[in-house]
Amino acid sequence: MPVSSLLRPRDSDALRAEVRWVARRANVPVVFGGEVDDDTLLLSEFVGTITTGLRGLTVLRSSGLGGQVMEHHRPAAVADYRGASSITHHYDGPVSGEGLRSVIAVPVVVADRPRAVLYAATRGAAPLGDRTTEVVMQAGRRLAGEIAIRDEVDRRVRMLELTAPVPSVVPAAEELRQIHADLRALATTTDDAVLRDRLSGVCARLTGVLTGEPAGQTPRLSRRELDVLAQIALGCTNQEAALRLSLGPETVKSYLRQAMSKLDARTRHEAVAIARRHGLLP
Repeated sequence: MPVSSLLRPRDSDALRAEVRWVARRANVPVVFGGEVDDDTLLLSEFVGTITTGLRGLTVLRSSGLGGQVMEHHRPAAVADYRGASSITHHYDGPVSGEGLRSVIAVPVVVADRPRAVLYAATRGAAPLGDRTTEVVMQAGRRLAGEIAIRDEVDRRVRMLELTAPVPSVVPAAEELRQIHADLRALATTTDDAVLRDRLSGVCARLTGVLTGEPAGQTPRLSRRELDVLAQIALGCTNQEAALRLSLGPETVKSYLRQAMSKLDARTRHEAVAIARRHGLLP
């Protein structure tokens, strides 16, 4: 099984978190959503529903409100679902069974491709307010960003898998060090603790492959200290490392000083060399 398939958490977990977040933040009784695969939306996550009619429903591109937002890549809403003339009515049965009338659908678009759809709905005739709309759109933007990060991690891990068997050891080692640093930088941009831990595990395995021994335990550096050293090992300045890690320059300097002290190194370059000897960096 490819490393990338083990690394990536299920996107449904992130979708579920956003559905629940909208339900807490928006003054709306029903929130639901699903992932899009091969132009087909599968509704899987629900808060506030009282029937099972929508559960497991597949929505085709351009059909219904969800299909419309998949097709046009922009949010859409109807004040009265059953009487709306702007959408097809392929799904009136389960929607009416749930008693939904005012509905907004927000597509989650990544790299110009719909990956999920979030819905909020009421059972009354009053249209959804601007605050509810903004909350759902904010959740959609956040979910799109999280999926984009996961896609990029998968892309870089696939690069790692492809470069591993390259016979030219020195160029491959340099490329793998670049990937190692990039993965550490990507880990700082996600709020998903599970993804961060798995990225750290991949980095540790990569370090072990390149050094021929397990990641060192002594001296013990923090995750942030290793993040900074990984960028310094590529020749980055403090400012460049700060940009890559989304940290302040002074914070980078502080982590670097701590790492140098733990490694008993007099210069940044000596710190990198010592860290590599201990198997802390590839």
